[in-house]
Amino acid sequence: MAKTKDLTQGSVWKLLLVFAFPTLLSNVFQQFYNLADTAIAGHILGDNALVAIGASSTINSLVLSFAWGLNGGFGIIIAQCFGAKDFKRLKKSVAISLVINAVFSVAVLFASVLFSKPMLKLLNTPSARLEEANSYIVVILACIIVPMLYNLEAVILRSLGDSKTPLYFLILSALLNVVLDLFFIMVLSWGVAGAAIATVISQGVSGILCLVFLLTKVDILKLKKEHFKLDPIGAKIQLNIGIPMALQFSITAIGTMILQAALNLLGSTVVASYTAACKVEQLVTQAFQAMGMTMATYSAQNWGIHSTKRIRKGQKTAMVLSCSYAVIIYFVVLAILPFMTSLFFDGDLTTVIGYVREYIQICGLCFIPLGMIFIYRNVLQGCGYALFPTLGGVVELISRSVFAFIAARAKSYTGICVANASAWVTAGIFLWIAYLFIMKGILKKDEERKGKCNL
Repeated sequence: MAKTKDLTQGSVWKLLLVFAFPTLLSNVFQQFYNLADTAIAGHILGDNALVAIGASSTINSLVLSFAWGLNGGFGIIIAQCFGAKDFKRLKKSVAISLVINAVFSVAVLFASVLFSKPMLKLLNTPSARLEEANSYIVVILACIIVPMLYNLEAVILRSLGDSKTPLYFLILSALLNVVLDLFFIMVLSWGVAGAAIATVISQGVSGILCLVFLLTKVDILKLKKEHFKLDPIGAKIQLNIGIPMALQFSITAIGTMILQAALNLLGSTVVASYTAACKVEQLVTQAFQAMGMTMATYSAQNWGIHSTKRIRKGQKTAMVLSCSYAVIIYFVVLAILPFMTSLFFDGDLTTVIGYVREYIQICGLCFIPLGMIFIYRNVLQGCGYALFPTLGGVVELISRSVFAFIAARAKSYTGICVANASAWVTAGIFLWIAYLFIMKGILKKDEERKGKCNL
C-alpha cells in the first residue's frame, strides 16, 4: 500500500524538509540523464559532441518546459482535490491528465520530424555539427511520450504527498542510462544518437514501472473506464491551469534559445564550455527547483482547506532554507569547479575552465533571486493564481533577450553570462512583489469572510 502525505498538518519545517529532500534527489538524478549523455559523449566522442548536444538542448528544453508546466498545472488541481479530500474529482483529473499528455506527445512527434532541423539552423548551430545535433534532438522529441509519462506520474505522486516513490524508480533509470550510454556509444558506435536512445529507453523503464505502481498500489488512484469518458468541462478546467503554467515555463525556455543563438556566434570552444557550465549550474540549483515543487504541493493542499496562514508560514520557511543554501553552494561549487569541469573534457582545461568559472561566478551571485523565483512562482500557482507567474516569465524573457542582443552585437561571453543573472534578478523581484500584492488581497477576503460569519 502506497503512502500519501497530508501537508496541511504538522510542523512546517519538518514537512518541507522531509518532502523536499527526496524531490531534490529526484531532480538530481533527472539531471544525471543529461550529465551522463554530456560527460560520456564529451570524453568518448570529443568536444564536437558537446557542441551538438548543447546546440540541440535548447529545443529540447523548450518542448519539455511546456510539458513540465502543463503537468505542473494538472498537479496543482490534483493536490487541491487531495487536500479537500475530493477523491472523485481527483480520479477524474488524473484520467484527463493522462489523455491530454498522450495527445500532446503525438503532436510533438510529428513536429519534431518536420521542424527540428530548421530550428537548429535558426539558432545558428555550427553547420559541421548540424546533422549530429538533429539526430540527437529528433530521437529525444519523437519519443517525448516517455519522459512525459514519468513526469506526470511523479507529479501525481507528489501531489498526494509522496516524494519518495518517484525517486526510487528514477535512481534505477539513471543507472541504466549510464550503462546504455556506454554500450551504444562505445560498443555500437552510434554517436550522439546513441546517447539519445539510451536516455529514451532508461526513462521508459522508470515510466512503465511507476505507472504500474500508480495504478495498482495507490487505492485512491484505481481508475475505471468511467473516469476516461469525454469531459469537455473537466478538460477545460485542467487546461485553464495547465496552459498558463506551460506558457510560463516555455517563455523561460524561449529566452534560453535566444541566448543560445547569440552564444553560437562565439565558436565551438565557447559553446562547449558554456554547455558544461550550464550542466554544473543546473545540477547545483536543483535544490531551488525542489523547494519550488514542494511549495506547489504544500500550497495547493493547504489552499484546498483555505489555510492562508499556513501557506504564508510555509513561504517564509522555504525562503530561509533557500537563501541559506544559495550562500553555501556558491562557495562550494567554486571550490570544486575544476573537478566538475574535468567530467566533461579531456586534456588541457586552461581555456575551458576560464569560461566555466566566469559563468558560475556571475550567475552564482544571483542564486538567491533564482530561489525566490521558484518559491513565489509555485506558491502563487499552488493557490490557483497563474497570471502573475506567467508575467514573471515574460519579465525574465525580456531581460534575458535584451542582454542577449547586446552580447550578440558585441560578441561578448560575459554579456551572455550577465543575461541569465539579470533575468533571475528581475523576475525574482517581480514575483516577490506579486506575492505580496496577492496575499494582501487574500487576507482581506479572509477578514471579510470572518466578519460575515460573526454577524
